[in-house]
Amino acid sequence: MKLNNKVALVTGAGSGIGRGTALRLAAEGASVVVADVQRSSAEQTAALLREQGGRASVEVFDVAQDAGWAGAIERSEQAFGAIHIVCNIAGITSPVDFEELSLEKWNRELAVNLTGVFLGCQHGVRAIRRSAQAGAIVNLGSVSGLRGVPSTAGYCATKGGVRMLTQAVAMHCAQKGYPIRCNAVHPSYVDTAMFDPALPLFDDRETMLNAFAQDIPLGRVATPDDVARAVVFLASDDSAMVTGTELIVDGGHTARLPTHF
Repeated sequence: MKLNNKVALVTGAGSGIGRGTALRLAAEGASVVVADVQRSSAEQTAALLREQGGRASVEVFDVAQDAGWAGAIERSEQAFGAIHIVCNIAGITSPVDFEELSLEKWNRELAVNLTGVFLGCQHGVRAIRRSAQAGAIVNLGSVSGLRGVPSTAGYCATKGGVRMLTQAVAMHCAQKGYPIRCNAVHPSYVDTAMFDPALPLFDDRETMLNAFAQDIPLGRVATPDDVARAVVFLASDDSAMVTGTELIVDGGHTARLPTHF
């Protein structure tokens, strides 16, 4: 297994890509700190990990709060001895017409999607340094940070910020001589609860997913595990020479020009 004797903290691990990432990390031998803002969801993920023979602890905090990060890191180090991997997966979106986007919603998306990743990277670098081992930070971006989407201006802006923050953190660690890599994963459509706002437009979930899949050259919407496998690659020594870069997991979505033939 790729991650034996490693400890990984995963935010947003109560559902979706975060849960998929936690499960995949555990399958590769890592002990996992399951972090989420919802305790019940985090406990469910931790239970799944333990059922599969994994080691897990639960931390409940808002990723946009510095004190929450500090406490979670301290308790996790006490429980497992060190942290070697931080996966900043937590994120929110609130599709709305740009002219109707409230400052409150804009600020909340900035807080969770960008400030939360900044704090995760900052606390992650410090924690990995204390481990005295090589480590990795993986940030969840989005193809919405690469291309503009009219109904999700806040999400696009924050994911674009994650893209550049990832590069800056990677270069900081390299300049300092820290054995810490930082990379990003940019998925496109993934079958998670983020799709739920679109459900009323379709007869059922399968019809909705099939409709979105028409935009994907590989012909289907990604699963959380599709994205999690990319995260594990960047978290493991398989990517030992990879830092400051991004892995696009979109089934060819951003590579294809719009066509009518």
